[in-house]
Amino acid sequence: MRLRLRRPRQLARDLLAAARRDHEEVADYLETHGEEWEALAEAAPGDAADVLEQLREEDAAGLLAELEPEDVADILEQIAPELAAELLEDVPIADLTAAVSEMTGEAAADLLYELDDDVTESVLAMLDAESEQEIRRLLEYPSDTAGGLMTTEIAALPLGLTAGEAIERIRQLHEQYEDFAYVYVVDDDQKLRGVIYFRDLVFARPGASLEEVMVPDPVAVEGMTDREEVAELAQRYRLFGIPVVDEQGRLIGVVTTDAVIEAVQDEATEDFAAAVGAGLGETVYTDVTKSFRSRAPWLLLNLVLATFVAWVIEQQTSIISTEPVLAALMPIVATLGGNGGNQSLAVMIRSLASDDVPRAQVTSILLRQTGVGMLNGVLLAVAAASLTYVLVDSGVFVSSSDPVTVAEVIGIACLANLLIATLAGSAIPLILRRLGLDPALASSILLTMITDAVGFGGFLLVAAALL
Repeated sequence: MRLRLRRPRQLARDLLAAARRDHEEVADYLETHGEEWEALAEAAPGDAADVLEQLREEDAAGLLAELEPEDVADILEQIAPELAAELLEDVPIADLTAAVSEMTGEAAADLLYELDDDVTESVLAMLDAESEQEIRRLLEYPSDTAGGLMTTEIAALPLGLTAGEAIERIRQLHEQYEDFAYVYVVDDDQKLRGVIYFRDLVFARPGASLEEVMVPDPVAVEGMTDREEVAELAQRYRLFGIPVVDEQGRLIGVVTTDAVIEAVQDEATEDFAAAVGAGLGETVYTDVTKSFRSRAPWLLLNLVLATFVAWVIEQQTSIISTEPVLAALMPIVATLGGNGGNQSLAVMIRSLASDDVPRAQVTSILLRQTGVGMLNGVLLAVAAASLTYVLVDSGVFVSSSDPVTVAEVIGIACLANLLIATLAGSAIPLILRRLGLDPALASSILLTMITDAVGFGGFLLVAAALL
């Protein structure tokens, strides 16, 4: 592979395009063009991370080993912690510690959380006392809490300063921290007292005290606050960062905008995973045994529920033997009900995630969804009955019964199943919330059981009554 010497970002784009065609060729190129790889890692660590993600783990690990610890740290901060842990499996502890020591506290904690406990302890033991203490404090918080999302790099000023003094101090803070949206005000005990908006500070009199300029009692969360609540607060009050305090109200960190966006994305994907019974924190890099333990219980539950559906069908085998065409028509009813129910389920979970379903409105919401199910049920019942009549009357589907009666059976079954499925899709998340559980928790599995049982069993009961 030949690449003309280009600027790092252009080189990264070329490498990414080439890696999608042949990742081994890109790995060989970078190994023999060390200067270009080092320049890319130093100038554009995010692009370098994208390139590494396209390579095999052993090739990516080898390229990381050629870089300086600070460059390795910059790249690791751009890679998903689960994948970063995979890349560092065989890295000597000393080299791993050198890279971790160059990372931000929250990024280092995220990475160490994914490593084996003995490796994590070895790395922590080799860090300086201040870094070790900071990372250990961050590791106490689960990844889906405010403490797990926060950064400890906080721009904070003490009470007692004037506006002019605060501006000068902020200039110094800007040299220390790369980016901060707000400056917080703390007292002598480090308790959060207020937040300063730069606009208010600039237009204040130089001699005005911070107490006059700051907004007192800002929105704040504790370290164990769920990320869903953090994201909700950020959206509700249009905040670019949310301070995190301990039980005594002392400022310990801040959840930045990037972390809030990540929390929203993670919460959405978590709800999707929970709905189908996958592990809440599972990714494609999760350990095999851990993935097995998180998925297996829900698959076993699925087996039990499917057995119940099979029992419902077995109770009506006599009507199927009398009129075999029913076996061909049954899946239509169940499929339509499943799709209609999942539409309602998706809408309800999405609304619950954005806190758009107050308890006082539950009844009216369910009635509205029932109306949707009724309208869809009528439409599809007419369509399914008409199509069935044509197929039976033309001889495409062989039946000993009157085509009109067979059409009536599937029409009534479709209407009933869509109505029940739509209501169930809306009600299941609400019931789970009422029980104090995640509204998305295995809701798709429960809905499938209901729509299959009603779809198959209800269809056969209607058939037994009319045929």
